[in-house]
Amino acid sequence: MHTALPLWFEIGSFVVLLLILAFDLLIIFKRPHIPSPRESALWVGFYVALALIFALLMLLVGDAEHAGQFLAGWLTEYSLSIDNLFVFVIIMGRFAVPRKYQQEVLMVGIILALIFRGVFILLGAGLIASFSAIFYLFGAFLLWTAFNQAFGKHDDEGAEDSWFIRFARKHLKVSTQYNGNKLRTVVDGRRMFTPLIIVFIALGTTDLLFALDSIPAIFGITQSPFIVFTANVFALMGLRQLYFLLGHLLDKLVYLKYGIAFILAFIGVKLVFHAMHENELPFINGGEHIEWAPDISTWTSLLVIVGAMVVATIASLVKLRMSGTSVAEAIHGDESDEDEAEETVVDGTQEDPRT
Repeated sequence: MHTALPLWFEIGSFVVLLLILAFDLLIIFKRPHIPSPRESALWVGFYVALALIFALLMLLVGDAEHAGQFLAGWLTEYSLSIDNLFVFVIIMGRFAVPRKYQQEVLMVGIILALIFRGVFILLGAGLIASFSAIFYLFGAFLLWTAFNQAFGKHDDEGAEDSWFIRFARKHLKVSTQYNGNKLRTVVDGRRMFTPLIIVFIALGTTDLLFALDSIPAIFGITQSPFIVFTANVFALMGLRQLYFLLGHLLDKLVYLKYGIAFILAFIGVKLVFHAMHENELPFINGGEHIEWAPDISTWTSLLVIVGAMVVATIASLVKLRMSGTSVAEAIHGDESDEDEAEETVVDGTQEDPRT
C-alpha cells in the first residue's frame, strides 16, 4: 500500500503551476515576438528541469512509486504531445498565422488542451471508480489508436476541412486577413472576426481529439487524478517553446510516429492485463480475477517509454543525416520565405482607426 500524498502538497502544487502559467501568459501578451532557438531551448530546459524537481519532491513527500508514476506519465504525455505539436504546425501553415503572433495562438491552444484534459480526467476517474471493466475498453481503444498511428493515413487537410470549421466559416463573418493579434476587426465599415477565430476553433477541436488518446494512456500508468493532471500540465507547459525550437524538423522525424504507436500499444496491453487482474465481468473467467496475467511495473513502463522515444528519434536523425540534410537546415526550413509572406499579409490588413 503506497502512502497518500498530503493535501497541502497537492493544493500547493496547483497554486504554483497556476502562477507559472499566468506568468508565462503575461510574458507572451506583453511582448509578442518570435523566440530565438536559444531562448526556446532555455525555456524547454527550464520546464524539463521543473518537472524533474517536481518528481524529486514527490519522492521526498510521497514515495518512489509516486515519483515513478509521475515520471512515466509525464514522459508518456510529452511524447503524445509531439502529435499535438505536429498538428499545430499544420494549422499554423494552413491558416498562414504570422510567426510574431504564433506564441499567443499556441498558448490559447495549450490552455484549451488543459481544459479538455481536465474534464476527461474527471470523467475517467469517475468511470474507473464505478466500473473497473473500463480498462478493457481503454486498452482496446489504445491498441486501435496505435495501429492507426503506425499504419493509418494521416490527412494533413483535416484541421482545415473538418465539418466544424466549415460550419464556422459559413456562420461567422470572418475577414480574409489578420489584424495583428486582434480577434475582431472592421473591414469596409463592418465588424468582423479575423481568421484567428477559425485558428482557435481548429486548435480546440484537435485538442479535444488528442485528449481522447492521451487520458486513457496515462490512466494506464497511474489511477491518481492528481498525478494524471500534473503530468499533463508539465507536458503541455513546454510545448509552445518546443514548437519554436524544433520548427520544421518535426515532419522530418519520420520514425517518431512508430515510437508513439509502440508506446500506445504497450500501454494498451498493460491496461488489458490490469483489467484481467481486476476482472469482474461474468462472461470472462466466470467473473473471477485472472491471476496469471503479468503485472507490468511502473519502472518497466518508464524504461519502455524512454527507450521507444530514444530509438525512434535516433533512427529518424540517422535517416535525415543520410539524406544529406543537417538538423539545423531541417529546423529552419523555409522560414525566410514564410516571414516575407507573413509581412505581406500583415501590411495588407485593412484596419479601421476605431479598432
